[in-house]
Amino acid sequence: MKGSVRFENVTKTFGDVVALKPLSLDITPGTLVTLLGPSGCGKTTTLRLIAGLESASSGRILIGGQDVTHLSATYRAVSMVFQSYALFPHMTVLENVGYGLSVKGTAKSELRDRAEAGLEMVGLKGFGARLPSELSGGQQQRVAVARAIVLEPEVLLLDEPLSNLDAKLRRHVREEIRQIQQRLGLTAVYVTHDQEEAMAVSDRIIVMKNAEIAQEGAPQDLYDRPASAFIADFIGDANLIDVEVTRAGDTTEVALLDRRLALPLASAATGPARMVLRPHHVRLSRDPAPHSLPAEVTYAAWLGNSVQYTLSTAAGSIFAIGAPQPLPFRQGDTVHMGFAPEDVRLVPA
Repeated sequence: MKGSVRFENVTKTFGDVVALKPLSLDITPGTLVTLLGPSGCGKTTTLRLIAGLESASSGRILIGGQDVTHLSATYRAVSMVFQSYALFPHMTVLENVGYGLSVKGTAKSELRDRAEAGLEMVGLKGFGARLPSELSGGQQQRVAVARAIVLEPEVLLLDEPLSNLDAKLRRHVREEIRQIQQRLGLTAVYVTHDQEEAMAVSDRIIVMKNAEIAQEGAPQDLYDRPASAFIADFIGDANLIDVEVTRAGDTTEVALLDRRLALPLASAATGPARMVLRPHHVRLSRDPAPHSLPAEVTYAAWLGNSVQYTLSTAAGSIFAIGAPQPLPFRQGDTVHMGFAPEDVRLVPA
């Protein structure tokens, strides 16, 4: 199927170093899938294998149903947007956008029309005569995107495309990239180590760790139903609290210090586990509540759109986020920390 990407037990080694363990995945046409993970997890190697910039040590790679395992990058229907933009400084913006078309031997009149259409698509109509040095970082990144999409690839690859931009500009450009991808119905594979960025743009996220897939799914599924402590901590902030599952079943009973909690969660086995408590689910009060823990505020900060706390408890250090308001609790205050049972999840210890 045009625009699909399929890996069948693909591996990549560099001598004795295993860069990618046997990997199988399917990417549906027209979706944006993000490869997310820390440095060295295998996400960029996977992207380069799709692009044809690396060759697989074993397994098969299919793009649009065609086996491209042994095809060079030149003969694959993919375009790549690099972290560094890779624009030619001596060429105008229009010449940069049309460069790939000129290499393919596209007629000059068609090349110019397609390059101008590409610039219009990324909101840079009228910028064709400028040099890259006359553009902002965000504009240069959009030129790189335009250069990639005018080639009409089956698959658009983006390697850390926003890492050189400041935080506010990153948010703006990622929205533009997502809108372009959806408007054109492109299949896109996006690599980043930034979990917020991944959640903002993706139909599906593949989280990688130690050269293999740790978990994959829709952003909300990964956030709400992490399969491990690593996923819980990597996809959004999480407090990981050691507990003991004392009764398994549709309703799970856990021991947290000297307290017994009934959680509306299914658990297959008893024994040690970790409870995932998101910072915005922490409830603070002056007075004790059922199952609450006494805590000392060791750090408090008002950040405009939220209030953040670090708490010292018998269960360990807890990070909490509250609604934006004048600081109700300050450093050194004694408070009680609670949560709703339905707001927590359990992952293996």
